[in-house]
Amino acid sequence: MNSFNSLGLRPELVQAVTNLDYDAPTDIQSQAIPQMVAGYDVIGQAQTGTGKTAAFSLPMLNNIDPHDPNIQALILTPTRELAIQVSNAVYRYGGQLDVRVLPIYGGQSYSRQITRLSRATQVVVGTPGRTLDLIRKGAMDLSHVSFVILDEADEMLKMGFVEDVEAIISATPRHRQTAMFSATMSKRVKQLAETYMHPEAMEIAIASDTLTVQTIDQVYHLVKNRDKLPALALVLEAETINSVLIFTKTKAGAAELAEKLLARGYPAAALHGDLDQNMREHTLRRFRSGDLRFLIGTDVMARGVDIAEVSHVINYDLPTHSQDYVHRIGRTGRAGREGTAISLVTPNEQYMLREIQKFTNQKIARRPLPTPEAVYAQRDLQFLTQLEQVSQQADLEDVYVFISDMIAEGNNEVDIAAAAIYLARSAERLRPVEMIRELQETQERSGRSSRRNKHRKGSGRNRAMDDKNMVKLKIAVGRNHGVRPGDVVGAVANESGISGKAIGAIDISQTETFFDVKSDVVNKVLNKMKTSTLRGTALNISRAS
Repeated sequence: MNSFNSLGLRPELVQAVTNLDYDAPTDIQSQAIPQMVAGYDVIGQAQTGTGKTAAFSLPMLNNIDPHDPNIQALILTPTRELAIQVSNAVYRYGGQLDVRVLPIYGGQSYSRQITRLSRATQVVVGTPGRTLDLIRKGAMDLSHVSFVILDEADEMLKMGFVEDVEAIISATPRHRQTAMFSATMSKRVKQLAETYMHPEAMEIAIASDTLTVQTIDQVYHLVKNRDKLPALALVLEAETINSVLIFTKTKAGAAELAEKLLARGYPAAALHGDLDQNMREHTLRRFRSGDLRFLIGTDVMARGVDIAEVSHVINYDLPTHSQDYVHRIGRTGRAGREGTAISLVTPNEQYMLREIQKFTNQKIARRPLPTPEAVYAQRDLQFLTQLEQVSQQADLEDVYVFISDMIAEGNNEVDIAAAAIYLARSAERLRPVEMIRELQETQERSGRSSRRNKHRKGSGRNRAMDDKNMVKLKIAVGRNHGVRPGDVVGAVANESGISGKAIGAIDISQTETFFDVKSDVVNKVLNKMKTSTLRGTALNISRAS
């Protein structure tokens, strides 16, 4: 079996990973680290949760000079959460080398980051937008950079950062070493690699029958859209959950779901781009500490939140793209741990479920929803477990005295116990348990083609809708942004809270998209979507002239 000692790393780095209880390198680490230590450019692809951060951080730290105060390594990540996560990992690995690492991202003041950059800093971990801003302000000198690493390269390009990434890479020396790592590798990433990496770059793809790790139990429940919230409540009650990440399609949907769960008595909070950085970090601290058990967010959360003990990932909404499913469920079952991924699938989403299974080469089993009886049984079990723990560990002397006084006053022991249990379990009565009827599987036309045909301009249903009671709207995204009809329907319906049936013909050009909605909901759509984004781009919704 390989060890970190055999990979050509400095003793200080081997000691660092030993202190972190890393027993042996993973496949991506054992193959990528020697190649990067030797100076080769590397394109690395491996499942989420297999240690890609260490695979590029350790050889990078091995080859930089900790005594050189200049920026020698630049790591680009798609989100600020991931930038913070990676910078923390680099700091832990390089602690014995006295390497200084700085995360930079939007949401922090420029002056603070510029001040930090003026001091000795060997490694910068940044998001593309803020990194490029600081370069253009003359605050960040990349002329001494020897390493450029793109973490989650496919996500950065999908979010529309390709021009920023290219401008940043162009600001670094040509003789640098470049690496790209991700769980999925798109054609666009490979094109970027061909442009900016050496011809002899090593491509390392860890072979696997599936794109998801085998330690994750993947299941789905088939429910009506209106039953999603009570179905989620059943799952949260019946499963043995340590902490759970719940994914929605939109940030508005995340905020709304968090409010509904709180109203039902569940400790939940939303994490999305509208929160300022202090609130985001506060929410994550609460989640990591266990004060908050249910964290709700969009696909952005899938790339940056790394908590070791996430037991469950729940897809409240299926993602629009199969790659996002891989990154979502990769937040659990990490580093060999077991995890559970549960998807709530509506009949109209079954086509997407099939696409995900085809993309991941992984069968996702249907499981019946928990019954109310199962929820009540789980509640009883949890209460009895807590009761036993308290009786064995707590100092109950004062309680015994209190009970003795109540008995002396003529109260019955059983009545006292019953009243105490009733009070102790009062919070459960805030959480309704509903019976949900099981649905039958439906056989839809396969793939997105059926959805495209459904919304194609001039099709039967839409032709009738176009003729009366429809208003044409425009948004400032199109094919250049990777937008498809299903994206438009999902974004408009979820952000506005309207039915997909209220959306008519969709016409997508290179830079704009036109779509019809029923006249009685047009004002609602315009008001609700004023600040909406799609694929990282502001929609700027308006009536079509």
